[in-house]
Amino acid sequence: MNHVTRVAAGLAPLLGLLLLWQLASTSGVFPPQVLVPPSEVATTLGQLWRNGELTGHLGTSLFRLVFGFLAGAAIGLAFGTSMALSKLFEALFAPLFQAVRQVPVLAFIPMLVLLLGIEERFKIVVVAVAVFFPVALATFDGVRAIPRSYFEVARLYRTPPLPFVARILLPAAIPPVLTGLRLGLTRGWLVLVACELLAADSGIGQMMEMGRQMFRIDVVLAGVFVSGLVGFFLDRSVKLAERRFVRWKEA
Repeated sequence: MNHVTRVAAGLAPLLGLLLLWQLASTSGVFPPQVLVPPSEVATTLGQLWRNGELTGHLGTSLFRLVFGFLAGAAIGLAFGTSMALSKLFEALFAPLFQAVRQVPVLAFIPMLVLLLGIEERFKIVVVAVAVFFPVALATFDGVRAIPRSYFEVARLYRTPPLPFVARILLPAAIPPVLTGLRLGLTRGWLVLVACELLAADSGIGQMMEMGRQMFRIDVVLAGVFVSGLVGFFLDRSVKLAERRFVRWKEA
């Protein structure tokens, strides 16, 4: 199957869904204020883009995502590596980590609102928490799977701890770490949009919430489309980087 055929096969279900959506919305079975046609959503998207509202909300959401992702990923990498290398650290923190990571991130929102308010740092912290757990778990599994020969060679050459972690351990654990980063990035985006729906004055989620309050289902669906599109491109970007690294490593 060539590239064009694969792309066409991937687009066919989406086009079919859009066609069914258009037919259902124009058939009169559903009230127009409940199910607006995709053509109207596309028009609304164009209007939101031209007046700058969409770019403003999207820029705010991406700003929160970037800072939250960087913070959560950095802490997750450090925590997962420490837990994999230190039996004492694992014994102290692994039970708590395994228990807390089972709690939905959205369950932390009321507590975080009380502690941080609803300003920017609240959204960034929520994203960081969402990113932290999959990155820490993937890093732990990746470092634990590294052959013991790596440690023996490092001990033989008396490699200092920081260069050993930065130059040997993390590069060797890159495939699972990239998977954790990919999961963390997409999870962070989903949690951020949900958080903006609940407590924010800007962002894609807040744009959707304002549309709901004004009974603008076209604005809500436009936000759904944009959030899905951004999530798709974020996931594909990390997946592409993962494939390229694996190809480079095999070569």
